[in-house]
Amino acid sequence: MLKFFFATILFSSFCGFSQVGIGTTQPLKDLHIAGQNSTIRIEKLNSVNDSQFNSGLKPSPAFVDGNGNISIYSSSGPGTEPLTFLIDIPNFLEDNPYNYNSPYNHTGIAVNNGVGVSSVDQIIDNSIVFTVPFNALIEIKYGITLYVSGSDISVPPPFIEPVQKKAISIVTYFCVDIDSDGVLSPEELSNKYGINGQYFETINGGAPGNPYMNGQNYFSLPVGTHTLYFFGQVTDSSTSYTSVGFGGDEDYIKIRIFE
Repeated sequence: MLKFFFATILFSSFCGFSQVGIGTTQPLKDLHIAGQNSTIRIEKLNSVNDSQFNSGLKPSPAFVDGNGNISIYSSSGPGTEPLTFLIDIPNFLEDNPYNYNSPYNHTGIAVNNGVGVSSVDQIIDNSIVFTVPFNALIEIKYGITLYVSGSDISVPPPFIEPVQKKAISIVTYFCVDIDSDGVLSPEELSNKYGINGQYFETINGGAPGNPYMNGQNYFSLPVGTHTLYFFGQVTDSSTSYTSVGFGGDEDYIKIRIFE
């Protein structure tokens, strides 16, 4: 009986203080990885085995669920931390599509509101294509620069100043072509996201430049490939001619996905 009792004490002592060390013979925790450059590799999460969320081009965020499981996607439902950036483009609109020489190389894509017209609404970009891996909440943020002129920006300079003492309204927004079928349906056109605007009253003086505005929107999208159509809207007096270049300087667009 005495020998059995002694063996039980030794066995319990060993189990109670068992710790695993990698790079150390004196682990201080249940798992202790020592070394100044020590790392952990989980091949299940690499770009080969989980390319949907790990592009392999930049680090992916890691999440820990309620059971302590590590993953690169969250499972806590809407409103959690973003999974990843689907799109992050620093300058998605062409600065100088007409190939002008300096100092007129920051013109952007022209939307012209001519004499006799009070408002023009025109597509300025439809090249942003992205894929949503599951039904999800999407956040889209963008910034667009502008160039305002009183003559057509799409023809060679020099440009002239807008008509003086007139109000000009400039608006940007985007629509979503669901499943990228190449056509915006009436319903898709009616859903205008990220609307933002700037309003000007023209006066003498000042210098040409690129004012800046941005927009943001949250909405849900189904699984599949979708295309963003960006619009530029220019409104002024029907007696004035106004040409606005959209995207003449540094622009950006970022798309995040949430579970």
